[in-house]
Amino acid sequence: MAGKLEGKKVAILATDGVEQVELERPRRALEDAGADVQLVSPAQGKVRAWQHDHWGDELPVDVPLSSANPDDYDALLLPGGVMNPDKLRTNQRAVEFVRRFVAQGKPIAAICHGPWMLVEANAVKGREVTSWPSLETDLENAGATWVDREVVVDRGLVTSRMPDDIPAFNEKMIEEFAEGVHAGQRQATARG
Repeated sequence: MAGKLEGKKVAILATDGVEQVELERPRRALEDAGADVQLVSPAQGKVRAWQHDHWGDELPVDVPLSSANPDDYDALLLPGGVMNPDKLRTNQRAVEFVRRFVAQGKPIAAICHGPWMLVEANAVKGREVTSWPSLETDLENAGATWVDREVVVDRGLVTSRMPDDIPAFNEKMIEEFAEGVHAGQRQATARG
């Protein structure tokens, strides 16, 4: 997959409580494929990651959310961790950041609890998705069809359930990010 994402710029939207493995392993895969990857966050300077059941490493923020422009990126990664998207979905600037990717038809990959941001951004109506099982009702209430599979792709939207799914998630994420803007995603948003 080396070079498959050469010239692409990818934003990772995360804050304190992000599941470390769901940020680091996809980030490494994106970078190995040639992408320029930037961690965007409302957190100041660093994000404190979560590792399964305890605090993990502090990760440097590349771009503050306050100055991040979705127009500067080709794709978006939304890692999970319960705290991370729960905090982000109450941040109007973070929600609007995601909405702009959706409106522009840019590919988005979300894993575990990351799809909560897709619910908040009104991005799942009429779409097939997966997530951590506890989000099933939230996603269905937002108009999605939830399925229990390791990875689901629907018009530029890639979703997965948990860290065990990362290899399949990374493969499909890179494939979709390489394809670029999806007219079907813009159409799905217009109908939503």
